[in-house]
Amino acid sequence: MKLALLIASVDPSVGGVLIFGDRGTGKSTAVRALAALLPTMKAVVGCPYGCDPAKVAGLCGACDPGAAAGGGKGAPGGAKARPAAGAAVPKSHAVPVPVVDLPLGATEDRVVGALDLERALAHGQKAFEPGLLARANRGFLYIDEANLLEDHLVDLLLDVAASGENVVEREGLSIRHPARFVLVGSGNPEEGELRPQLLDRFGLSVEVKTPTDLPTRIEVVRRRDAFERDPAGFIASWEKEDAKLRRRLTAARARLADVQVPDRVLEQAAGLCMALGTDGLRGELTLMRAARALAAFDGDRAVDDRHLRRVAPPAMRHRLRRNPLEDAGSASRIERAIAERFGA
Repeated sequence: MKLALLIASVDPSVGGVLIFGDRGTGKSTAVRALAALLPTMKAVVGCPYGCDPAKVAGLCGACDPGAAAGGGKGAPGGAKARPAAGAAVPKSHAVPVPVVDLPLGATEDRVVGALDLERALAHGQKAFEPGLLARANRGFLYIDEANLLEDHLVDLLLDVAASGENVVEREGLSIRHPARFVLVGSGNPEEGELRPQLLDRFGLSVEVKTPTDLPTRIEVVRRRDAFERDPAGFIASWEKEDAKLRRRLTAARARLADVQVPDRVLEQAAGLCMALGTDGLRGELTLMRAARALAAFDGDRAVDDRHLRRVAPPAMRHRLRRNPLEDAGSASRIERAIAERFGA
């Protein structure tokens, strides 16, 4: 679980992480703790969507005064616009990477945004009030109990995840703003399965089980008790480890573009997907991206079989067709295919 979250932090294009497992195994704790671990990012001052100041061509109307002044449709609310050539780079500041919770009971207006009623009633102005998707831009959107999410919200998330933009058309507003985020979902398989359309959108899928060895269970209880007794002291005692991991993440992101993926590795990835009978080519793409991110995180210059072996189970587990005549689960099928492809 932790490795999958770190890989998604190094390369968001991997496609997010789905975490299934027993109750009380730390799924939500791990995801929410990620917010304090991630390095800060640069964002335009005052932009409700946290636009990247380094990507001037992709600035929204809210943080590009020239575009907003041009009278673009919906520009005051942050509609996507292109700045004029030679436009000055806007002021920026360092902000935490957003990790936003999407509650199960959230309304569609709360998720996508809606008309700002206070400004409409007080000043007679039509203004856009950004929703959770706006807050999650360039960060993480976390759905606890993702398998219980309402169908209309699932459809909405699928559209936004595919396009990277959120489009709002209501109450006379026409708004289009960037909404690129890493989708992280968790749930208990006993409470229902995830819709196949949403399941396919996750890059990595992991299963968390209750520890079965005595020392691990004791250590978990000891640390939890220590945190509840003295949260500040507990956090301070792990600050050096957090800082070390934060530096490693930063270095991995900087190294990612230089990591090489040899043709032999692509052949191995494609051969593994063919052996497992996966549909489409999303499996190969996820394998390649996850292995490259893992190589960058490990400090390696090129991807090799070691990286593929480690990322294959989480990248392929949720992409296999069900075979009612086979008793072995997806994990066993993947392990067998890996052993045949790469050797024992």
